Amino acid sequence: MLKWDLTSNDQFAYKYPEQNLSTFTQLIVNESQEAVFFSKGQLLAKFGPGKHTLSTENIPLLRNLFGIPFGGKNPFTAEVWFVNKTAPLNLPWTTDQMRYLDPDYNTTVPLRAEGNYGVQISDAEKFLVKLVGTLQSFNSKALGEQFRGELISKTKSAIIAKMSQDRIGINQISAFLDSISNYLKGALVPFWDDQGFKLNGFYVTSIDIDDSTADGRAVRQSLANRAKRDIEGYSYQQEKVLGSLANSGGMGVGLGMGMGFGMGAGINAGMGQGFLNPTGNAPVPQSPQGLPQGLSPGGAQGMTPNPSGNTVYCAKCGTKTGGAKFCPSCGKAYAPCPACGADNLPDAAKCVMCSRPLGQLCPKCKTPVTSDAKFCPECGENFKKACSKCQTVVEAGVKYCPNCGTAV
Repeated sequence: MLKWDLTSNDQFAYKYPEQNLSTFTQLIVNESQEAVFFSKGQLLAKFGPGKHTLSTENIPLLRNLFGIPFGGKNPFTAEVWFVNKTAPLNLPWTTDQMRYLDPDYNTTVPLRAEGNYGVQISDAEKFLVKLVGTLQSFNSKALGEQFRGELISKTKSAIIAKMSQDRIGINQISAFLDSISNYLKGALVPFWDDQGFKLNGFYVTSIDIDDSTADGRAVRQSLANRAKRDIEGYSYQQEKVLGSLANSGGMGVGLGMGMGFGMGAGINAGMGQGFLNPTGNAPVPQSPQGLPQGLSPGGAQGMTPNPSGNTVYCAKCGTKTGGAKFCPSCGKAYAPCPACGADNLPDAAKCVMCSRPLGQLCPKCKTPVTSDAKFCPECGENFKKACSKCQTVVEAGVKYCPNCGTAV
């Protein structure tokens, strides 16, 4: 009697140890199983659940391969495989490190993902021919080892493609796990179908920073520091400025008082809005040395302007612009401070970095200049005009002649 008493749903296939068979042998196939006969490299027959008697009637190829006549008990050799067609849903998967360009921070971060998947044998013949070979049994462990390389490669590619397509930042991954799972299932269905499997489910349980390497640990620490600053109410640029001022001794007692009252409240109250709190809550630009844009490392204490070599950030969205005429992220026109070059909002009364008054725009080239400027530093335009009616010299920025009231 041929029979497979399945003891674990973890097994996909089992090869019956005896190959010397004969007609009139009894075959019992349990529910959710399928029996497949191979001989001389050919598929002899497949049997579904039930009790079967082997004969030339239900295995017609026996007459062609072995010359077995009708009727009687006749010997033949064949490999008999029992296939479990249930669907275990607890098969784990995990990826190694994958690099992802995060859209929120515009930097590459190392990620690692893991989850579960469930497969069901849909084509026993294809499954056995492609995968089993000389094995005596095939379980979930063998399945994982067989497909590890291909599964990791395809899964990583699909995850990065989906996250890039939807511009999913690392801080929002948890909210998109369902959509990523559905996308991955659709992407992997053809692969599993080609192996004789039906993919019943593919689930992503986590996508997280891979901190097994130094760069991963640095990213995780940076995120932790950012969360701490957000909770305590101060920015990265403010933290760097305070550190520089403290090291140079420029803060004195004021720093201690500011820290004593809490970073957010103490800094703003003790330092003044013009220093660390930009107009419109825009991010404070930072120079390559870690100081606010427009300050040199040696001049932190006295807030010495440093117009050359500093990095320019958009005053509206904080994107590094490099002094471009328009921000590549939000489209804001560059409005540089004539003293330090920092970008400012259109209605800013003074520079967010050096606090220099921003009085007017040159009427000719639109360069920001101070209210007391007599000539444009960019194009040389003379800001002092003569009234067209009484020829009184009018200061820059004045709209009406103070002598006769004529519009200038």
